[in-house]
Amino acid sequence: MLSHFSSMFRDCDGLHRRDLLKVGMLGGLGVTLPGLLASKAQAKEKARKTDVNCIVIWTRGGTSHHDTFDPKPEAPQSVRGEFGVIDTAVPGVKFAEILPNMGRELGRYALLRSWNPHNAGHGVADQYVLSGRPINPALIYPTYGSVVSHQKGFKTRMPPFVQLGNQVDRVNGGGTSGYLGQEHNPFEIHANPNIEKFHVRDITPPAGVDSSRLERRRGMLKKIDALQHQADSQPGEFSAMDQHQRAALDLITAPETKSAFDIGSEDPKLRDQYGRNPFGQSCLLARRLIESGVRLVTVSDGGWDTHANNFASLKSNLIPRIDRGLPTLLSDLEDRGLLSTTLVVWLTDFGRTPKVNSAGGRDHWASAGFAIMAGAGVPGGSVLGRTDGEGGRPTHDEYVTEDIAATIYTKLGIPLDLMTNTPDGRPIRLNEGRVIREWM
Repeated sequence: MLSHFSSMFRDCDGLHRRDLLKVGMLGGLGVTLPGLLASKAQAKEKARKTDVNCIVIWTRGGTSHHDTFDPKPEAPQSVRGEFGVIDTAVPGVKFAEILPNMGRELGRYALLRSWNPHNAGHGVADQYVLSGRPINPALIYPTYGSVVSHQKGFKTRMPPFVQLGNQVDRVNGGGTSGYLGQEHNPFEIHANPNIEKFHVRDITPPAGVDSSRLERRRGMLKKIDALQHQADSQPGEFSAMDQHQRAALDLITAPETKSAFDIGSEDPKLRDQYGRNPFGQSCLLARRLIESGVRLVTVSDGGWDTHANNFASLKSNLIPRIDRGLPTLLSDLEDRGLLSTTLVVWLTDFGRTPKVNSAGGRDHWASAGFAIMAGAGVPGGSVLGRTDGEGGRPTHDEYVTEDIAATIYTKLGIPLDLMTNTPDGRPIRLNEGRVIREWM
């Protein structure tokens, strides 16, 4: 009888009348209702603390694998490009010379050198790589954050899914909730967190609307809801609208909101370490959002479509902000005890061509690229896979986009055989990939 009751307690949120009778019978065994309730609360708290969150770094345009993490120093000049190589924290592994910090910090993250993107198109990549499902003209698959929002919901009054920056191509619905419904779209913040008076427009009440007025609006909303629910005739669209209104009011009035976005309260020295640029400060803001209860944050960064002036752009502009901001994010998360429960993933559109073009750039390449993961049990220092002598195709341990998605979802505790339904009731399986076992 005791084991049956304990099982019920783990699986249900409430007690039935017959369960209360069981509590009385258990009193003689020294088991009390307050004790059982306390055990349940402790179990929930333990689950909350071990819940894995996620930060996705998205470099829009296609980051060159040749000129970063998979250099080919023995290849002809037309392939190896202008950069030399440096040693890293892992003996025998070399990076392009423009990544000194990422090289030193390789022990904190894992690198996949044998990703096969199976795509070479902007917009296509944003949909495919950020969902793990090939593009389908008839159906928009949900991105990672939307699936997390759909499956896990709110942890606090902060939105479960936030996107920083506007560098996700929406032409094919990339980075959106797709068929799961608009309530699971990201809460987007386009403001630059590097400016002196960082301000998130959508969470600040309009001029003349103070906190007491917001509370009156909340009360009115509750009364309207009560009338609608009594009539039991509210269409689904209005129900979704109510959820948005309540979530918006909660977000504006929640004390954790002001705290999460108050990036100016951070130690200036730490802000310097992240880099005083939009990417670095977005990484810092992402950490603050995770601390405040956001489940998944996408940090989007643009300008990586280097068809021309590839080497100058990477060296002087694109790579320095990543090489500073990302290692600092990982070390900061670790220092705060958050890296074990925060999966950090760096993804990009695709790789770039082995041969440098006449404009000093590299074009789109659908057959090879890289991906990076850290935290949540991913083994730091793991360098997985190889490409051929020109970096044109994987030769060992090839993984595709579906596999990266399978690994992300597994780390986040979402089953790969999860079935969700389209608005017309059609069941859709979440993922068709295989987990990267070396990273589990």
